[in-house]
Amino acid sequence: MLDFKLYFDIGIGHILTWEAMDHILFVAALCLRYLMKDWRKVVILVTAFTIGHSVTLALSALGLVHFATRWIEFLIPLTIVATAINNLLQRTGQVEHPSRLPVIYFFALFFGLIHGLAFANSLLSLVGGDNLVVPLLAFNLGIEAAQLLVVAIILVISFIFVQLMKIRRVWWIRGVSALVLLASLKMAFDRWP
Repeated sequence: MLDFKLYFDIGIGHILTWEAMDHILFVAALCLRYLMKDWRKVVILVTAFTIGHSVTLALSALGLVHFATRWIEFLIPLTIVATAINNLLQRTGQVEHPSRLPVIYFFALFFGLIHGLAFANSLLSLVGGDNLVVPLLAFNLGIEAAQLLVVAIILVISFIFVQLMKIRRVWWIRGVSALVLLASLKMAFDRWP
């Protein structure tokens, strides 16, 4: 049980630091188009991201996939760029078709695969290669808990600006997405392999 708590806390700490700003920006960009009333959709969205990063984290931790760290660190800001651009291109008043999942869910799943490779480097440096089940599960659950905290903060901030301060929702989404886009382009430039 101590091991579980240790790796759960490491997962939380891995997201809730300044060094993880890329992951925070990605989760923020994913959630910008949603309001508090959409919390179920956001949980599904973040869970899709978690499934993606859990798969590659496990495959990498088990030694089944290998990618150069410098390329993964470069690709992560590109996932943020793509998500921010998707937000900027979102048509105002666009209604999601009830029988289909929005493209953003597939973005979250696919981009989670890339982010998981970065998480694997952090976890493997702590665990090594033996007895990975508990550390993998606990680390992933810690990451998920931290991501849900980030989501809650984004939803509260969105509520304040869009619903209390009455800033047009489209301006909020595009304005913040533009800032996220600029920050992620700088990150990608700084991390060019």
